[in-house]
Amino acid sequence: MRALVHENGSLQMKEMELQEPGGSEVVISLKAAGLNRRDLGIPNRRKGTDKALILGSDGAGIVEKVGRNVTDVKVGDEVIINPALRWVKNNEAPPVEFDILGMPDHGTFAEKIVISEDQVEPKPSFMSWEEAAAFPLAALTGYRAMFTKGQLQKGETVFIPGAGGGVATYLIAFAKNIGARVITTSRSAEKREKAVKLGADVVIDTADDWKERLGNETIDMVIDSNGKATFSRSLTILKKGGRFVTFGATTDDIVEFDLRSFFYGQYKLIGSTMGCREELIAALEHAEQYQLHPVVDRVFSLDQSLDALSYLDGGKQFGKVIIRIS
Repeated sequence: MRALVHENGSLQMKEMELQEPGGSEVVISLKAAGLNRRDLGIPNRRKGTDKALILGSDGAGIVEKVGRNVTDVKVGDEVIINPALRWVKNNEAPPVEFDILGMPDHGTFAEKIVISEDQVEPKPSFMSWEEAAAFPLAALTGYRAMFTKGQLQKGETVFIPGAGGGVATYLIAFAKNIGARVITTSRSAEKREKAVKLGADVVIDTADDWKERLGNETIDMVIDSNGKATFSRSLTILKKGGRFVTFGATTDDIVEFDLRSFFYGQYKLIGSTMGCREELIAALEHAEQYQLHPVVDRVFSLDQSLDALSYLDGGKQFGKVIIRIS
């Protein structure tokens, strides 16, 4: 089968052998795969590793073959792949055995994948293959950050810096679906316009003075995955006693802030990452209830996988970048 692999320090298309499914595994013929910023960083994390690894965490396709012990999935089922490996229950933090699909396990940028039956869920019938492939990692991450950890409620206001990211588009949609108020930012006028169409109540330029622009707005919760670039600015607009949820550090892991102002403000700093199977099921139920269609920015073919990664790296997208496989 054809796949995009990282091998001997470089990314390349390669013919890979497909293993037979184990007793509780299934073979999925992939229709589409979704890109994440995680995919861009994996080559640097594998320096000195020669063995070929298929990249990709998100995917959707049709079950082609099942192992002898598989009970809940059958040949012909249309499924999405849960990229949160070995994390089933909604715990305060992921278990030690938790991994994300695509490293060290082979991922979804391939014609087929072998994976445990526990890692697949029914594909929402109202979503296209491209939309379904765009859902799992970003929607799961956003759902845990907003609801499990952040506990956003109807009528509250949430601030989400960076409107164009894949997770951000889900955060906007999730919040609006439950009746919350959404404020977001972008440097791009085009992305600001798209955020308004997606439902954001207030969209401001990232370069503006946020405190001045927001005036008397009461920010109940911030969800910020940018790291150093926006952490301190986001904290300054949060109401006293507000919740600050962070699930990423796109710009820099290390941030500095005024600790005295933080504890006098009684702020709550909450860490979050990915999510478990229970939360993915809940996110899918939310999507079904509100007929939520994932935002797909651009679709590439499997042969254009390197171009897709380059496009994602450029940061011009609004929503998810997808590889159509078959």
